[in-house]
Amino acid sequence: SKFLNDKWMIKNGFLNDVQEHKPWWWNIKVQKLNLSAPLILLPEVSCQKAIEILQEKGYDQAPVVAESGLILGMVTLSNTLTSVLAGNVQFSDPVTKVIYDQFSKIGLEDSLGKLSCILENDHFAIVVHEQMQFDGNGSSFMKQMVFGVVTAMDLLTFVSRKDKK
Repeated sequence: SKFLNDKWMIKNGFLNDVQEHKPWWWNIKVQKLNLSAPLILLPEVSCQKAIEILQEKGYDQAPVVAESGLILGMVTLSNTLTSVLAGNVQFSDPVTKVIYDQFSKIGLEDSLGKLSCILENDHFAIVVHEQMQFDGNGSSFMKQMVFGVVTAMDLLTFVSRKDKK
């Protein structure tokens, strides 16, 4: 059962830390990775335009976020190209037809240990920051802002650079 799996429990926020012999970086916060702001695509961007933007900017993937701030998923260059070449989607179709809507989110205050558990199963995690917003009536709501996209390579680069120091 997944409830007996410590890594699943950590990834889903039910356990903080169960690893007895943690590496030196385990409790460091995700914000220390110094991620650069991600390229974000709106849902109406066409598959062709998404491919052009990702190639031009040198990105493999980008979050797709509605104007309301709702994170819809991730679009990857390889999945978009494969889908178009296979005839499953047209160049003119919106990227929402090729997004991965199953993704993990992690906060800036979460530990690299939690991130490590997420990256054992997922290729990436979307780093989010919750922000309180107010509308014209003074009503407040929490909005998630995409702060970055983190991969196992980002974690490995951080760990290896600090290990050398």
